[in-house]
Amino acid sequence: MSVLKLDVLADADAVARSGAARIGAAARDAIAARGRFAFAVSGGKTPWAMLAALAREDVPWTSVDLFQVDERVAPDGDPDRNWTHVEESLLARVPLGARAHAMPVGDTSLAAAADRYARALAAACGSPPVLDLVHLGLGADGHTASLVPGDPVLEVRDADVATTAPYQGRRRMTLTFPALDRARQVLWIVTGADKRDALARLLRGDHTIPAARVEPSRAHVVADAAASSGGPAR
Repeated sequence: MSVLKLDVLADADAVARSGAARIGAAARDAIAARGRFAFAVSGGKTPWAMLAALAREDVPWTSVDLFQVDERVAPDGDPDRNWTHVEESLLARVPLGARAHAMPVGDTSLAAAADRYARALAAACGSPPVLDLVHLGLGADGHTASLVPGDPVLEVRDADVATTAPYQGRRRMTLTFPALDRARQVLWIVTGADKRDALARLLRGDHTIPAARVEPSRAHVVADAAASSGGPAR
């Protein structure tokens, strides 16, 4: 059984800086090896600090494609939208232009929009698409991306992008397990004491939570001390 690699750092700021450094290194390696780097980001407060730090990394941005792991169905510019914060923290600072791919959650037909996003993913990452790195967060209920407990989207195997039932007041668009599991690297960013139980379950491979169903063999968890029962930084 694969065991998740874990780094425990002092606080959320240290986690954000470490995450940015890891993504920057992965970008440089991928571009040197394959000429491009495609990654997908999730939401959350610490990730916005991580993306702001990533903007300061030495990355050949003209060879980078940015995708979303998931997004709430909300209007453009809404503070509930992950993309609003991606724009503020990263895109205002780096020259990605058309290579920044927002999930089209404003479309009338969400199913058609999900199909179109899957095609954009394939155009950048091959068929089937293989992202170089996926950043994931962890909910206190054990969800990751918008793969939440009890939602039928957990069982989708024939699509890389799908939509969900309402969760916390919003429907979502999300990458599915097949898309996540093909990624060359998975970077988990986990902060806060409210995540302690979920992180322990993720680390022991408890498949009763959606997060633990993500393929662990190419994954690395960076957590703060508040989220971890594993003690101080190492």
